[in-house]
Amino acid sequence: MTESTYFESVRDALADTPEEAANLRLRAELMDEIVSFSLEPKWNREEAARRCGVTFPRMDELREGTLSEFSLDALINLATSLGLPLRIKVGV
Repeated sequence: MTESTYFESVRDALADTPEEAANLRLRAELMDEIVSFSLEPKWNREEAARRCGVTFPRMDELREGTLSEFSLDALINLATSLGLPLRIKVGV
């Protein structure tokens, strides 16, 4: 009988190390915030891409949640270009 392993999320199961899992979680959370903000009704796709300083295909990758295409640094830059306030909180 094999011992089962519990993962907090699918991203944790996909990551090879706890550090990679943490990076995936942070990128996913930041991407979700950026997409939610950029989907505001007042902005169409073109305006959202312009405000983020990216091309339409890049904006589509962002909205589709293609995490592999965005580093944490890139997501931080996108968030700040939209004027989103960022704060790092470490711990519980």
